[in-house]
Amino acid sequence: MKIELTQVTIRELVEGYEDLSASEEGIVGYGRQLNIRPKYQREFVYDAKKRNAVIDTVWKGFPLNVMYWVDNGEGSSPRYELLDGQQRTISICQFVWGEFMMVIDGTLTNFEGLTPGQKQRILDYPLQVYVCTGSEEEQLAWFRVINIAGERLTDQELRNAIYNGPWLTSAKRRFSKSGCVAYQMGSDYMSGSPIRQAYLETVIGWISGGDIDAYMVAHRFDPDCDELWQYYQDVIHWVQTHFTEKNPKMKGVQWGEMYAKHRDDPFKESELRQRVRELMMDGEVGNKAGIYWYVLDGDEHHLQLRQFDEKTRLQFYTRQKGICPACGKHFELKDMHADHIIPWAKGGRTVADNCQLLCRTCNQRKRDK
Repeated sequence: MKIELTQVTIRELVEGYEDLSASEEGIVGYGRQLNIRPKYQREFVYDAKKRNAVIDTVWKGFPLNVMYWVDNGEGSSPRYELLDGQQRTISICQFVWGEFMMVIDGTLTNFEGLTPGQKQRILDYPLQVYVCTGSEEEQLAWFRVINIAGERLTDQELRNAIYNGPWLTSAKRRFSKSGCVAYQMGSDYMSGSPIRQAYLETVIGWISGGDIDAYMVAHRFDPDCDELWQYYQDVIHWVQTHFTEKNPKMKGVQWGEMYAKHRDDPFKESELRQRVRELMMDGEVGNKAGIYWYVLDGDEHHLQLRQFDEKTRLQFYTRQKGICPACGKHFELKDMHADHIIPWAKGGRTVADNCQLLCRTCNQRKRDK
């Protein structure tokens, strides 16, 4: 892999700048040779304060953080892909092309309102740019290391920068826009922001069993993402059919994994609904989101049930004189577990009258029954 540091003036950067976001065609600059934001890339996220701070930094001649481009090779159109520095780049281009005003030397102005000397001062400002050439794997590894400044990119945004192609363009259209169809369909069940690629990353993770990079490589040049989209619809439909009452705790549950394990299991929606209601009201349940797993597989580990605190453990260790009531042997406190005499599943609660200390072996033996 080859990495070179070069200087690009703002004059060069803004040449040929065009924002076709409204028609979902992305943003280009640098004589149309720089892909500033590919189709359906993350939307502009800088607020006015941060955007103005970029121009103020340029105006004062202070250094901006370096930017990172990928060289896709001669003959590519556009030749360069912007990896890091999108928000700074767009802020600069928008100001020079008159898309917003800000205070410069005490005067509210846009770029056209500046004197020729002031304009030249901005246009001649040198940007520091690292240009990278190499394989996709090398680029991704490199960018994960240098992704430390500005609006930090998510892991999925890093992947999108590397595995660009027709499949990703189609996928972003459905999963990565504000108010996209994936959001409209599944926002009650999904966490994170579509424009920060949370929906896309989650669903690819579901369908790939967690190997997101391998899935994107395999499908990069597919003409569309119909397989992924159909899968997402199947998962959401399954959730809506089995859990008809919506609850804020649904957000972020690993529905894809649940769907893979239980989609063919016979469940009655009415029974699931009643059980979920009961468990949501149960103060012993620490992880309410885990309820949806528990009602399907019965594994109490999903619930993070209340445990006896250290004060109670010490109190009962002293009362029992370190003797395990099950086997009659003496143990150190560290080798004993606070146990519910009546298990939670049979109505037991985390109260002093329901506590005893068992040794590890006896505690495990009781759990296995």
